[in-house]
Amino acid sequence: MRAIWNGAISFGLVSIPIKLVNATESRSISFRQIHSADGGRIRYRKVCELDDQEVSQAEIGKAYEDADGTMIPITDDDLAALPLPTAKTIDIVAFVPASEIDPLQMDAAYYLSAYGVPAAKPYTLLREALKRSKKVAVAKYALRGRERLGMLRVVGDVIAMHGLLWPDEIRRPEGVAPEIDVTIRDAELDLADALMDTLGDVDMESLHDDYRTALEELIAAKSEGVELQPSAAPPAGGKVIDLMAALESSVRAAKEARGEEAEAVGAESGEVRELKPRKKAAAKKPVKTSPKEAGGKKSTSPAKKTTSARASKSADGTSAPAKSTSAKSTAKKPTAKKPTAKKATPRKRASA
Repeated sequence: MRAIWNGAISFGLVSIPIKLVNATESRSISFRQIHSADGGRIRYRKVCELDDQEVSQAEIGKAYEDADGTMIPITDDDLAALPLPTAKTIDIVAFVPASEIDPLQMDAAYYLSAYGVPAAKPYTLLREALKRSKKVAVAKYALRGRERLGMLRVVGDVIAMHGLLWPDEIRRPEGVAPEIDVTIRDAELDLADALMDTLGDVDMESLHDDYRTALEELIAAKSEGVELQPSAAPPAGGKVIDLMAALESSVRAAKEARGEEAEAVGAESGEVRELKPRKKAAAKKPVKTSPKEAGGKKSTSPAKKTTSARASKSADGTSAPAKSTSAKSTAKKPTAKKPTAKKATPRKRASA
């Protein structure tokens, strides 16, 4: 790997010659700007706004623009004359627990490589000291014309350095958090915990950029003159959902993705649905029945049979059995249908 900076790590009176190597690289696919009409490249030319002439890189200098628009030229000699102790040195100023470094400060990452045979011993000493102390080193260094803050830590057998933003470069999160009071129920927290446990750990090496893969396939297809079928549109967001149902559904989906049996996690249905008021009372009414209602339902069938029996016997002209049947029915079931049975007997005798 190509070194982007040569210098030394300094802590106390110990100096370790090192080379700085980029630890990361961008895999993003970049595009060129073209003229849509004919496909010609769009290029930028550096032109002086005073004489409207294009200038080369060698003719371009630096200047600071003042508030009133005045340009204050700054030369390379001016910058070189500035007191910058860290111009060629990564100066360690403290050793602190890693928990004291706010992840918001993390910037670019680099590997520090021992530069030359004499650097191997002090390099290894610093690496092992960091391992044993379980601390990280906070350092100041200069790169690309400005002083920066860094954090040194051990990665395998290598010392890595993370560039850090200065504390005053971190913005305050004012107005970012929800401004309304929200109550979270224990059941919701339990489901969130269950989802976290189900998702579990992940092999970081298995993660990849799906969008970049799709973009590469698109470019390959275009170069071969093949038209790809448009993919399905992602589900629209912004719907108000039942949070409990969404959590339950998420737990089931995560278990199924991991090949586990999806068990019930607290509700009868796990589908995501729009948030609506639940009618618990309406759901319970058909379940509960009183003894009186049960008795009334049972008496309905015999009453119908008695009426049909009386009707058939009246047609034959024999009314005595109908009377006894009605009497038996009345004696056995003193229900609300008793008056109806008494009124029915005289009507049928009249008709006979």
